[in-house]
Amino acid sequence: MAQHFLLSAAARSLSAAKIMRMSDHGVENVFLRLRWPDTDGKPVCPTCGCMISYDCRRPEGQPRWRCKACRGDFSITSGTLFAWHKLPLRTYLLGVAAFCNEVKGKSMLAFSRELDVQYKTAFVLAHKLGEAVSFSVKALRIGGKGKVAEIEGAYFGGHIRPENRAIDRLDRRLAENQSDKRQVVVVMRERQGRTLVQVAPAEAAAVPTIRQRIAKGTVLHADESPAWNKLHAGLAMQRINHQDGYSIDGACTNRAESYFSRLRRGRSGIITTSPGRISSAAPRKRAGEKMRAASATASRCMLLSAWRWGAGPRSVSAATGSGHGPPDAPVT
Repeated sequence: MAQHFLLSAAARSLSAAKIMRMSDHGVENVFLRLRWPDTDGKPVCPTCGCMISYDCRRPEGQPRWRCKACRGDFSITSGTLFAWHKLPLRTYLLGVAAFCNEVKGKSMLAFSRELDVQYKTAFVLAHKLGEAVSFSVKALRIGGKGKVAEIEGAYFGGHIRPENRAIDRLDRRLAENQSDKRQVVVVMRERQGRTLVQVAPAEAAAVPTIRQRIAKGTVLHADESPAWNKLHAGLAMQRINHQDGYSIDGACTNRAESYFSRLRRGRSGIITTSPGRISSAAPRKRAGEKMRAASATASRCMLLSAWRWGAGPRSVSAATGSGHGPPDAPVT
């Protein structure tokens, strides 16, 4: 089985540690290669497209060029979402890395703390980055002859809280009792390829977009939802009934479903739980001993941390009633 991309070295090509080790000139070169990849970072005038420009840096050191053809000045961020920026380029590069590497969503409060900016600044920057990502895939098409893609829809939002008394509760399955804020997220995912997402009020409303974004000749896998019946006219379809199984005769939408599992995790937040017993050879504890063992382990962890981070031997010895050595390491 192939290694997951997030476990590979390519997923760490742009990390916060590498950015902080870069010099100011190195950060500038990264932006140059990202802005003008066709010319390997050589500046191109965003107004007239002339490739001949002269370096005319500002006295403070900000990179600036002057076009030979139109005589206009431009910078790395001219005509981009970072135009007229006030923060250093390193801060924006850290923001791009944090935004792209967080696969399950990013809290704006955590984003502002990592960049050391105000909450509003982080909020606006994240929305600009999201808009740039959506614009980059606006005209993208997936699939083609001999390729396989999967489509699936999942509903989000519009939750109606049930009433306290059971007699006052409504049947939320009926259309007249549902909220108009409920939207469906339709994912189009090519196997070993890109993933496109469309938000619509219903699955049937996303059919025209699916026809535009999936190339002809693609073998499309979908579930038994009646909204996808119209796609049989232009695409080769394979349907799977989830009441019978998740993969039958090669037809499945497991890759599309995996996108929603990550989307729901990002929507609800990341939950970290205890891994439990690491080794199967460890003796099992009775129910009454679990709380005592967990309490003892937590106490040892706290005392060991206090010793390592400068609480001092006196504080540790007073808490443990022992000598000046560190407490025993926690055991499982």
